[in-house]
Formats: sequence, structure tokens, C-alpha cells
Amino acid sequence: MTTTPTQQLSDAGVSIWLDDLSRERLSSGTLQKLIDEKNVVGVTTNPSIFHAAITAGSDYDAVIAEKAAKGASVEETVFEITTTDVADACDLFAPVAAATKGVDGRVSIEVDPRLAWDTEGTIAEAKHLYKKVNKDNVHIKIPATLEGLAAITATLAEGISVNVTLIFSLERYRAVINAFQSGLELAKENGHDLSTIHSVASFFVSRVDTEIDKRLNALGTDEARALKGKAGVANARLAYQVYEELFSTERWAVLAEAGALPQRPLWASTGVKDPAYPDTLYVTELVAAGVVNTMPEKTLDATFDHGVVTGDTVSGTYEEANRVLNDLEGLGISYNDVVAILESEGLDKFVASWKELLADVEGALASARKAS
Repeated sequence: MTTTPTQQLSDAGVSIWLDDLSRERLSSGTLQKLIDEKNVVGVTTNPSIFHAAITAGSDYDAVIAEKAAKGASVEETVFEITTTDVADACDLFAPVAAATKGVDGRVSIEVDPRLAWDTEGTIAEAKHLYKKVNKDNVHIKIPATLEGLAAITATLAEGISVNVTLIFSLERYRAVINAFQSGLELAKENGHDLSTIHSVASFFVSRVDTEIDKRLNALGTDEARALKGKAGVANARLAYQVYEELFSTERWAVLAEAGALPQRPLWASTGVKDPAYPDTLYVTELVAAGVVNTMPEKTLDATFDHGVVTGDTVSGTYEEANRVLNDLEGLGISYNDVVAILESEGLDKFVASWKELLADVEGALASARKAS
């Protein structure tokens, strides 16, 4: 009996999450179809995804009109729309969550990206989102800024599951794992059942290649061209090495003994930006046990259609991955500079999307008030 590539991924220990959500996906049954047919076991959202969902079509017109009639602010309206969609998606994935004891069946919602540099504001928003969604299988997304690290620890300490997002560097990833383990240590002190607290660390992949390839193209040498399209996968593979290392320590053993589950690496930004590369590059080259790959639908469809899954493609690659990063440094391409720029740009994009969303919904509220 033949199996699909997405089933093969699942069999290899990769959890497939969809990087998208909208009311239309929920009401039309297309999301359920992806669960049934393409092994999707979770969903991630971000400000750009919500902006695209809310400004496309008429699915949100009724709720916007209702909020306008009640005199709701734009922030209140957006909060209501996004948390309702996420709560409904949590209900859809509840059977998956039950079958996997909460490991999968997760739906992520991000704190207001404008709070990325505000530790206390992020903690308050995380609690507010968690209380409003009110589902065991929700993940609160917190960016891995320096200010976000303390917020991650504090949120986990409250027993709230967290998706740490916008991780680009190996050094920051180590800090994220430390924040996670610190959070669980506090949660244990606070009397929480550690087996009910779940977390993923979203390590971004394709954007690394986009930035580094731009610099390689500028160099224009044969040596530079030979390194194109290699940094994203190499960086992610080295992140998995960090994961293996930091979840093999005595510190982690104590937490695991108390029922804690490891924070899984999640490969994000897995849609290929350069059409010259295979459209399944950031899926098939990052297969390892215990990871999540969150895919835009285009990447999911490509994987399902023609992805070649050959088992673990991460273990045993660390020496080669290190060589890629060292060769880039040798060409004068600074890893630290690249990851700093990517974090800054990633945050700026989410803040811009959020501001655009607020402006569009503000306009829709104003129109609804005039029409009434």
C-alpha cells in the first residue's frame, strides 16, 4: 500500500502544521479536509495572516457591523475577530489534541507585535489572549526578542503554552531554550502540572537564504554562487543540534522526571522564495524526529504532490552545516549581522501588517457606522 509524502513525514516524526487561518477555511470545511487528507495536525497564525484573512472577502462584515453598532474600538474588534477564529480552530483540532495528549492539535495566536520590546506588556497580553481564547490547545506566540525572553519565562510559569517565534540565530535559540526551562522550573514551583504545558520554538528558514543569497549575488564569484541556497537549511540543522544538546542535560532530566515535555523545534518560513530552488526544499531537507514544520498551503500542496521523503535528513549533517556557515564568514558575510537584520525586519513586517489591519478595520467600522 502506497503512502503519501505527508504521511511519510508524519511517520518520520514531523508534525505538519498549516501556516494560515481564516473564517472561510473554518466554515467551508477546507481546513478539516487538510486534516483528513494531508496530515495537518495544527495551525499557526501571525499578523500578516490575519491581515490577509480579514481584508479578503466579506466573511467578517457581519461581526464588524455588530461591533460598529456597539461602539467598539478597532482594537476590541480585531481582538474579538482573531480570538474567535483561533478558538473555533482549537475546537476543530480538539480531537487531534486529545489523541496526542496535547502535543499536536495546537493553534497559535500572536501577541500584538508592537509589544515585542515590552516585557511586561507582552506578559499581560499573553494572559489576556489565553483567557479570552479559553482553550487548552492554544499556543500564545511571543517573539524571541531580548525583551521577549523574560516574557516567555513568565508566561510559561503561569502554566500557559507558548510558541516562541522569529528565531533566526543559534545563540538566541539557546537563550530561548533557557527561557523555556526557566519557565517550567517556575511553573513547577507554582504547582502546575508540567505535562500540560507545551511549547515550540519557531526557527525561521527561508529568510536566511533570501538575505544571504543577496549578499552572495553581490560578490558574484563562483565560490559565492556555490553557497547559494545552503545557509537556511544549514542553520536549521545546527539548531536541531542545539536542541539535542540542551535537552540532554541534567537540568532537563530533572524537569522531564517531573513530567515536562521538550520544547520542539518548529521550522517556520518554509515557503521557498527563490523559484530556482525545489519548492519542497525546506521540508524534505529538514526531516527529523520531534520537529514541527509549519507550511503555507502552497508548500503543503507541493509536498503532498511530489515531496520525496527519505527519512531523517538532519542527524549527522552538523559538520557539513558548520562548514557552510564558516565558508560564508570566510567570504566576509557576517552571520551575526544577517540574523540581527532578519530579526529587525521580521518584527517590522509584523508591526506593519498589524497597523495595516487596524487601519483597514477602522475604515470598515466607519463605513458600517455610516450605513446604519
